[in-house]
Amino acid sequence: MANTGKTVVITGASSGFGESAVRAFADRGDRVWGTMRDAKGRNAAKKAALEAHSPLVSIIEMDVTNDASVKVGFDTIIAEGSVDILINNAGVMYLGISEAFSVAQAQEQMETNYFGAIRAMQAVLPGMRAAGAGLIINTSSLVGRISPPFFGTYTATKHALEGYSQALRYEVAAFGVDIAIVEPGPFGTGLLGAGKPPVRQDVLSAYGDLAGVPTAMGAHFAELLTSEGAPDPQWVVDAYLKLANLSAGKRPTRTVVGITWGTDEINRLTQPIQDAILKEMRLDTVLSGTDA
Repeated sequence: MANTGKTVVITGASSGFGESAVRAFADRGDRVWGTMRDAKGRNAAKKAALEAHSPLVSIIEMDVTNDASVKVGFDTIIAEGSVDILINNAGVMYLGISEAFSVAQAQEQMETNYFGAIRAMQAVLPGMRAAGAGLIINTSSLVGRISPPFFGTYTATKHALEGYSQALRYEVAAFGVDIAIVEPGPFGTGLLGAGKPPVRQDVLSAYGDLAGVPTAMGAHFAELLTSEGAPDPQWVVDAYLKLANLSAGKRPTRTVVGITWGTDEINRLTQPIQDAILKEMRLDTVLSGTDA
């Protein structure tokens, strides 16, 4: 199997940004591993289509919420060779009255969006540090920096991912490894439609008419994101490709894509403050190569 580029792992390859990114990285000559759940069942057709796209593509079973599944998957990948680029794209999103989601529902999202990303990162970081090179792209969201109503449980997962990624970026830069965050706005990828409604019906009843607002909001977004002139999901894939093409140590900490809702301005204002904290903590001489 010809492999003239990098070895790239993309989680959540069954749909949306992940599915498109598998094709895009293979098209530029990279060896691409896409991961998805139920690859031999409900997603078997998607697995077959992606593998038929290029001989450089392999799709493997992986549930990022399960330690054993992640280990088996990455053992298979790393047996062929080290990973150069990891794109954490797997994600779930629930929209609704925040209080009405159960703790279990909040945990479901956290297991995929936050702990799942950590599991994948911990699988590839030893090899990247040993090689003195590597890139991890974590797919966050605008709501990883802001907190609009009705996205509370989802927003919490992305704020967690952002915090972890920022700290890790500082820590692994000295090993030649870059951590980059991509913050998409709303896109028509089906993420919203795949979510679950809140299960605490007694709480929903207590909110009265307000309880119906998230459903109306979801319908509005669905209409907007399928209309002419809607943001193109390819923009996010292009952001992945651009980050991959940049030189090590020169990649921005955060890249906002699509509708910004002011997040680009938040990043512009706060990143210098964040970086200045290193000097205040007297860590600037310990940590190096953290160009933001």
